[in-house]
Parts: sequence; C-alpha cells; structure tokens
Amino acid sequence: MTDSTTLTDVLAPHVTKGPVPGAVGLVARGDRVEVAAVGHTDAEGTAPMARDSIFRIASLTKPITAAAVMMLIEEGRLALDAPIAHWLPELASPNVVREPAGPVEDVVPANRPITVEDLLTFRAGWGFSSDFSLPAMQALFPLMDPHAPQRLPEPDTWLAALAGVPLLHQPGEAYLYNTCSDIQGVLIARASGTPLPQFFAERIFEPLGMRDTGFEVTAAQRDRFTSSYVPTADGGARRVDTPDGQWSSLPAFPSGAGGLVSTADDWWAFARMLLDGGGTLLSADSVRLMTTDHLTDQQRGASELFTQGQGWGFGGSVDVEPRDPWQIPGRYGWVGGTGTAAHLIPSTGAVTVLLTQYAMSGPAPQRIMRDFWAYGADALR
Repeated sequence: MTDSTTLTDVLAPHVTKGPVPGAVGLVARGDRVEVAAVGHTDAEGTAPMARDSIFRIASLTKPITAAAVMMLIEEGRLALDAPIAHWLPELASPNVVREPAGPVEDVVPANRPITVEDLLTFRAGWGFSSDFSLPAMQALFPLMDPHAPQRLPEPDTWLAALAGVPLLHQPGEAYLYNTCSDIQGVLIARASGTPLPQFFAERIFEPLGMRDTGFEVTAAQRDRFTSSYVPTADGGARRVDTPDGQWSSLPAFPSGAGGLVSTADDWWAFARMLLDGGGTLLSADSVRLMTTDHLTDQQRGASELFTQGQGWGFGGSVDVEPRDPWQIPGRYGWVGGTGTAAHLIPSTGAVTVLLTQYAMSGPAPQRIMRDFWAYGADALR
C-alpha cells in the first residue's frame, strides 16, 4: 500500500470485480476522517451508494443493546449479579442437556440461576457453539432469522419458546454466540417498562443524533435504504430483501442481537460516545466493563470459530492477540452477518466502520473486511 492509496481504492475492486454491489467505509481518529461510498444500493445499479445510505447492520446491534443494559444497571433497575428470573420468570428454572451432543430430552436442572452478567458475557448457556449440528443448537434455529425479522413472534411468545430449549452448558461455563443479546432486548423492555424500539430511540439514538438508526425504515428514508444479498454457490449474489421489504414496518420481535438498520455516521456517533467515556449516557466504569475481555483462556479457545484471537466484552469482541496488523489489544467492536463491521480502539481513539449489503457465508471475515481493516490500521497510525 502506497501513501497515495485511498479508501475508495481499497473498496472499489470488491465492487467492480464482484460480488459486492456497494459499500460505505469510514475511518476516523480525532479530526481525521475519511469516508468512501462505492458501488450502488442494489445489483441493478438503481442508485449510487452514498455516505448516508442505510444498511441492515445485523450484529452491530449487539454493542448498542449491551449499552442499554448498562444504562439500566446504572439506574439501579438491573444489577450484574441479579438473577434474570426477577424480570424474565419464564427462564427461572432452565434445564441443561446432560451432554452437549446428547438429545434435548436428556436434561438436568441448571446448577445456579442465570444472571444479567451471564447474558452480557454470552455465558448463560443458550447460543451457538462451534458445532452447529448439536441437537440443542438445532432447537435454537427457529428462534432467529437475520434476513426475515418479521417471521419471529412477539417477545412474550418468543421467550416462552426459548424456555423450552435446554441450555447447552451450565450457566457461566461457556461462551455461546448470539442468543443472549436477544434475551437482553426482552430484559431491557421489561425492566424499563418501555418497548425496545422506543427505549433505543429515546435513550440512545436521539441523544446521540443517530437519526437513521432503528428497527424499521420509514417511507421518507426508503430511497436511501439498500437491498440485501446472500452469497450463492457460484460466488455470486442472491437478493433476499428490498427497501420496501422486511424493514418497512416494525417487527413483532425487535431483535437486540441483530435487528437494527443504520448508517456509517450513526454508528460512528455511538463509537464516539464510548471513546468519550460514555458521554452523557454511561459512566466511564460501564464503558470499561463493556470494552474489557471477560472470557477465560479456555472459553476463548472453545469459541475460536467466532472469536479468532479475540475475547468478549459486553456486546462485542475485544482483541487480545495481535494475529493481524489491525488487531490491537483492547480494540472493541464486532462484525454483522449482513456484511458489516465496526470497531473502536480506546487507547488511540480510532474508529472504523464498514457497511456492505453482501452477507457473510460464515463467521470468518470477508476479504473486503480484511482489506478495509488493513487500510485502517495503516491510515490511522
């Protein structure tokens, strides 16, 4: 990479050569900000991608959900060590499969209650392990759909269904991906007495000026909303959602794990709040808890498929091993299955946000992400 290389130079080849229809990238550190918008909002080239294009951010929702939980903890409505059964009685007496590979009918009682901290660290016992074939994991799949949020039932019905799925591990034992953020979303709504979309809008998005972030895209925003694609077997792209599709109205189940849409500038505003020690939303202690790795070496090793040299804070990963040039100990953030990635580095104040509408085919980062991160690591030195 030469000194004259720009962010556009890095992203454009992934569009011109395919299969990514378009992308928006942002790298920032202090007053130094570079933004590039390449390609189009759909594969047909209907409209050029723009800085304010709106994307399904998928799991970039998770850090926002964790921040909302921390806000309620600071207000005394929740506590890290409190059993979640106080607010979620459906989950008061979970069962655990006797053996991870065993049938879902062969269970034992949980040896202790699930706590709020278990949810934040993804160690409650529900979620995805590295082996997707496990019966207890298979039972979770009907309770999530990142491409069709309108398919899921309202929170009370969803939670009742989850209560019928046994834990894969005892509470606190293992990191299991994803499901705990959806439980956090239900917890926030019940503990606050406010529907999750309203809580996010009033308590996070409006104060931070995140005007294009939410669980639905209004008619006035729809001309900036991108189409969504998944990879095909031949390396191409198949469209799975359009601007007037799944996100054109509020879902029955607002997913705290992956239901939001947003823009690069909106997520940057959220990152700046964390870099500012929480700003007016959170205390510096809460931000430190969010951005600190809470996993043991054994738990990180067992979750390598997802973490790949990273630990887990609250709502996002934390770099612990500098395996690649862009991995700096303490870097916090995550990737989204719809083709998104966002990170911040507390020690340097750097932020990187990449939004595409081409979904990941698995937990491994896409080539466009790796190229983007490499550029950001070099540009933000």
